[in-house]
This record gives sequence, C-alpha cells and structure tokens, in this order.
Amino acid sequence: MTTHQLQTIIDLIRYGASRFNAAGLTFGHSYDNALDEATQLTLHALHLPHDLSPVYGQARVTEAEKEDVLGLFIRRIEERIPAAYLCGEAWFAGLSFKSDPRALVPRSPIAELIESGFEPWLAGREVRRALDLCTGSGCIAIAMAHWNPDWHVDGVDLSDDALALARENERRLDVHNTRFLRSDLFSALQGEHYDLIVTNPPYVTNDETDALPREYSYEPEMGLRAGDDGLDLVLEILRDAPLHLSEDGLLICEVGEAERALSRLLPELPLMWIEFKVGQMGVFVVERHDLVTHNARIAALAAERGRGAPAAVPAPARRPQAGDPDSLF
Repeated sequence: MTTHQLQTIIDLIRYGASRFNAAGLTFGHSYDNALDEATQLTLHALHLPHDLSPVYGQARVTEAEKEDVLGLFIRRIEERIPAAYLCGEAWFAGLSFKSDPRALVPRSPIAELIESGFEPWLAGREVRRALDLCTGSGCIAIAMAHWNPDWHVDGVDLSDDALALARENERRLDVHNTRFLRSDLFSALQGEHYDLIVTNPPYVTNDETDALPREYSYEPEMGLRAGDDGLDLVLEILRDAPLHLSEDGLLICEVGEAERALSRLLPELPLMWIEFKVGQMGVFVVERHDLVTHNARIAALAAERGRGAPAAVPAPARRPQAGDPDSLF
C-alpha cells in the first residue's frame, strides 16, 4: 500500500504501526507497543480525543490531515522522539498531563495504586498529608491530590525545570491541595511529616543508562541514572524517610529492575512487593517501624555511596494535629 491509498483513520493507524515496527522503534513511554503509539499520534494530529470510539475508524481524512499524521510518523521514526513529547501529552491515572523534555514521561505503575486508593496497603488508615518525592512532571502528586481532595500533597524535586512543568500541570488540572518544593530528596523538608510517602526516584544503573535506546536521550538523565546498582538515591530515601513519616506511616517506592539488587543488599528488611494487574513491577511498600528497626544497616549502606551524611535513628514521629503551629489544616 502506498500512502496515496491511505484514506481512513484506521488506515493511518495500521500504516503507522507497521512502519514503527519495521523501523525497530523502542516503546515504553506511556505505551508499550507500536499500535498504541500510532493511535496516539494519529488522534493527536487529527485533534480527536484519545478515547475516540472505534466506530470512527472508517472516517475518511483529508489530504492535509494525512500529511499532518504522516509528518508525526516521520519524526517518530527518524528522530526517535517519544510519542508523548511529540504530542505534548501523556495520560496517567486517568488524567491528561503536559509532557515535555523537562521531566520523564509519566508512566509509573503507581498510577494503578492511586486509582485503587492505595488499598489494601493503607488498610483504612487516615492520610492527611502525603509526599511525592522526585515528583518530576508532578503526575503522582497531582493524581493523588485529584483522587483524594481531602489530602494535602507535597511534590518535591531538585530540578527547577521539572518543578515548572509540575506547576503547569497543577494549573492544567485545576488542583488546589498540592504544593511543589525544590529539595534534594528530604534536605529542604526539615520538620515536615507525612502519613504516606510515595516516590519514583532514579533507579537505572550506570551501565543501563549508557545503553538506553535513543528515545531515552530526550529525557533528563538525572531522572534515570542512579549509580552502579541503581540504588544510590533509594538507600538515602530508606534511611531518611522515618524522619518524615508519622508513627504508622508508609513508604511506597518504585525501584524497577533494581529490585534484585535491593533484596540482596537488605534481605532482612521486610519489603512488601506489589502485584499489579500485569504482575510485579519493582514497587514495594514498607512500614516506618521496619525502617527504624533497620536504620543502622541502611545508613551504613547509604554512607558507602558518599552522597550525604547518615541520619540518626529517629524517634517515632507524632501525627500532625489540627492547631499545631506548623499544621496545614
């Protein structure tokens, strides 16, 4: 089939998927296959909703519309730009986020946890304050705030560019129970305590980062690279999280393929690995009291990485109460 024969929406989607597969593109930024990416790019170019009913698949396109679609296909193939960046949009937890190279494309399986209310892991416990550490585009923080309007959610990142994008998404989705702060992990959060900390930190090893396909070169490397085993930042988070968790607080952390390295380093730490609809994806839950119990070992491992001074074993953090001087409620 020549492009002259492409007449309908479904023609363009099928053609794009075939060309993407033939070109050996890498998928993994929101979508994991050629057909879904071809659909995303086609509907974006045609100014149609992402959930367009299949009954419109046979709708005919104009020549000008076809040129717009094919132009995006060419850029995707020749430049290897992730589809989300070409469209400027990524969907996460049922919400549309602005997406551009200032932050990683939203794609964490944590979206499933947000939509399910973090159950059964919260086990009905009250959450008044939550933290999204390494917030990037703000997708986790904003989605938590959207689905839980009675929570106050902080989003933290070291990158000013990422925080600017997060605030744009905050306005885009009209949420009002979020706050975005610049901080190197917990460094600027002294005195802040949360009932739930959720984090998707950098966890790609140096070797893996160096070998990533071209698509990933458009994303900020600081959002990916995390040392020889992918755990440089994760160990600091495990060490310092108890200082910022309420007494019965939870930490939920994504480590991806670094799961095996973490389990080898800390076999005694009782991490609960989450099974998602598509299986286990390197996300764990851990209770504050378990982090306190094993703090000395975690601190020793973190100190070997040389990024920051080890934290002292913390005393239990009291849940903030209404009326406290630093209470946000």
